[in-house]
Amino acid sequence: MAQILIVDDDRVMLKYLSDALKKAGHEIQTAENGLDALEHIKAYNVDLLLTDIVMPGMDGIALSKKASVLSPDLKILFMTGFAVEEFNKEKLEDIIPKVVSKPFHLKEIVAQVENMFNQ
Repeated sequence: MAQILIVDDDRVMLKYLSDALKKAGHEIQTAENGLDALEHIKAYNVDLLLTDIVMPGMDGIALSKKASVLSPDLKILFMTGFAVEEFNKEKLEDIIPKVVSKPFHLKEIVAQVENMFNQ
């Protein structure tokens, strides 16, 4: 059972993902923005950061960089509603394999999370 922090500014998405991953046996915490997520990572053990890329304030990429400094073993999986091609390729070159495009089926995201822990 993994400790997963889900970060998305869409409350409905947080609920869907949280429910699906809880059913898969994981412990779930949520945050609606990058700053709250960083505070959570400082205070609690987190195995996986599942974060939206595009969010107001701190985006998911900036969050992941700061979170990786705080917790070097943290696994990170990104979600986005935008085509990856629309982003700056240089900015994303290290993370493209870890990006799930919205909309996705909840079974897909659960499988992707399981894959992160079986690598």
